[in-house]
Order: sequence, then C-alpha cells, then structure tokens
Amino acid sequence: MDLETRLLQQILSQANQLPEVLLLKPVTASTNDDVREIALKGVQQVLVTSVRQTQGRGQRQRPWVSPEGNIYLSTLLNTRTTIDGRLALEIALNILQMPSLQQLDLQVKWPNDLYSTQGKWGGILIEPLNAHQVVVGVGLNVLPLPKEGMDQAVTSLTELGLHHFDRIQLTAELYLAIQQAGEWFNHDSCNLAARFNHYAAFKNEAVELEHHQGVSQGTFLGIRNDGSIEISTAQGVENFFQGRLRRVAHPIKSSKP
Repeated sequence: MDLETRLLQQILSQANQLPEVLLLKPVTASTNDDVREIALKGVQQVLVTSVRQTQGRGQRQRPWVSPEGNIYLSTLLNTRTTIDGRLALEIALNILQMPSLQQLDLQVKWPNDLYSTQGKWGGILIEPLNAHQVVVGVGLNVLPLPKEGMDQAVTSLTELGLHHFDRIQLTAELYLAIQQAGEWFNHDSCNLAARFNHYAAFKNEAVELEHHQGVSQGTFLGIRNDGSIEISTAQGVENFFQGRLRRVAHPIKSSKP
C-alpha cells in the first residue's frame, strides 16, 4: 500500500468514515465507471480517485477535460430518501463548506456546477443505480486548465486563491462533504432554498435556460425548496427541474409594458 493511500485511510478512519473499498489510481478511464463496477458486486461503501481520467464525462455525456493534477473522485451514496435533483444541490453546498475552501469566494451554478465570478471550477455528476443508490462523481480544477476550446468560462482553485493545499486532505474533505450532503438529503434538505440562494450564481441576473421544451429567458430568481429553478419571464414566473442555465449579456426585452 502506498503512502498516500495510508494517509487517506488514516484521515477517514479518524472521522469514522473509512469505506470498504478505497482506491487511489494514477490514471483511469472514469472513476464513476470504476465505482459502478465495484458497486454491482454488492459493495456498499466505495471511494475511487484518480490523478487523470481518459474518458471523463459530465452531464449529458459531455466530455470532462481531465488533465493530470486535478482531483477526480467518485463514491457510492446510499440514501433513505428517494433520489431527486436536490441531492446534487446538497453536494455542491457541502463542498463549499470544506475547511480548505472556507477563505475563497465560491458559488454554485444550478443544477450541478461549482462556480465563481471567474467561471466554473468544478462539477458534479450523479448517476443513479436505483431509487436509493447513486454513483457521485466530482471533478475539481485544482490547477489552471487550458482555456482554448472551452464552451464556458473556467477557472481553478489555485487561481481563486488556494495557494497552499494538500491533495490528500482535499480528497478526504471532499469525500466527507459528499457523505454529509447525503445526511442533509435524508433529512428532507431542510431550508434548501435559503441555503442555496445565498451562494447561487447569476441570482437576479438575466439568464436563459435551455430545457426539453426549448429555451426560456428572463431573470433568475433562485430555487424553491424542491430544488426547481424560478425564472421571471415575459409570461410570468416559471419553474423547471432540469435544464442548462446561462447568463445572458444582452437580454431580450419583455413585450409587456
């Protein structure tokens, strides 16, 4: 067993959160796929991290750029509450409470992006295995990424002010944050709207939401306690449970007086 694995085991043991299976890999295709494969064998507690991914993915199977040096972590989460969209929001909020990130000015972009005023610095991918069990994948941009070819503004934790960090400590904090998020979710995500809207990117700004019925444009008001988004449009306040949110530089003016 290598030194980093032993150190991570020690930290998680002290927190009474050591999983049955813990794997630190130098490279893998996808940590989510690794956890899924292990979970299908009946293991209930799994943590897999990798220094690099060759087939990392985000929402809607979009490729997740996974160069060496950042954190790619996946774990298995078992919940008493039936899985819904609030879980990703809880995970994001608990990541923002990680001790190593407390001094940074961080946000969450609905529904699953770890964000800041300088752009996206991480993302969350939830892939259900059944109604009460999911594979949770999180990618954190610890180091700067090449900006070429990106379809949105991206940044990294070091660019946001995290100059001195311990990768194993960050990994441990991230795993513990996901487990804590599961507890919030199991307790009906109490007061979710207020907690999320405090950190919500684009709140009260002009946005557009790409969803299965088309595109809605208006002002982002925040979320409801059920995790759905509220947008004030020309047709009134609309809410959605799924979609891709973007800031609009030059919003279309309402036809209403």
